[in-house]
Amino acid sequence: MSCLAVSLVLATVGRTDDVGRLVQSLGTQTLKDFELIVVDQNSDDRLLPYVAEAGRLGIDVKHLRLHPPSLSGARNLGIAQAAGGVIAFPDDDCWYEPDVIEQVVATFNAHTDWEGVVARWVEQWQAQTAPPDEPVLSHARWYGFRGDCASSISLFMTASLMRRLDGFDRRLGVGQWFGAGEEVDLLLRALAAGVRIGRCHEAKVHHRFGGAAPGRLSQVWRAGLHRGRGGGALFAKHSVAWPVVFRCVVGPPVKAALQGQGLRGIGLGLAIGIGRLQGALTWRREQD
Repeated sequence: MSCLAVSLVLATVGRTDDVGRLVQSLGTQTLKDFELIVVDQNSDDRLLPYVAEAGRLGIDVKHLRLHPPSLSGARNLGIAQAAGGVIAFPDDDCWYEPDVIEQVVATFNAHTDWEGVVARWVEQWQAQTAPPDEPVLSHARWYGFRGDCASSISLFMTASLMRRLDGFDRRLGVGQWFGAGEEVDLLLRALAAGVRIGRCHEAKVHHRFGGAAPGRLSQVWRAGLHRGRGGGALFAKHSVAWPVVFRCVVGPPVKAALQGQGLRGIGLGLAIGIGRLQGALTWRREQD
């Protein structure tokens, strides 16, 4: 690793107090060998007080700007500026427990053949019937879309790996027509190249779930389509087997119906399924 063990790339737009909560959690880290790279996609100066607060807490902080907003683009800008040997991607509304950096660095030091570590997203784990049972991520499971609990907020990847992979695919993620899937795409590319990525259950990251879907069915529909298109793009980009595609398209509305989620839940599931199909067909036609 370089002189800074970890670079935290924070892509942010629209939020204020949540950014402050993350900064406060970073100020309590038991291992101080990290930097915070704030990629500010706001058109105003709302983040300046929080950048200043990070400095007062002794955090090595860089403040970058990017317009127009693009989650993957902002993260890639942060990767290009990162000085650390490990890079992570906290969301602007998540926060770390005090020993996250220490636990992750210890895990990399204990597993020198790993190029990625997945921390525990506490709220996501609590919502599962059982925690993930794969200590090292399996390409077969992830390629079959059976992988679990590896959100971008929990990923800690070596800087050398991120640069070999050329970062995130800018066509995917929030701010793009293909509105999700950037972190799964990253994992699929890494695992296909034989990279070893393991889990660190002791490193605990927090991020509250967004709660109920928007009230109007039309809003639910648009949100589902947007996210679904990102997932569908992955089917085409990674040549996923058609039985897997069929399961991922049909599964969301069927699951919602079987669980008694009502019209809104079924509508969201149907929108996700249609969005996935739309995304796969569009990617195949326009991107490949």
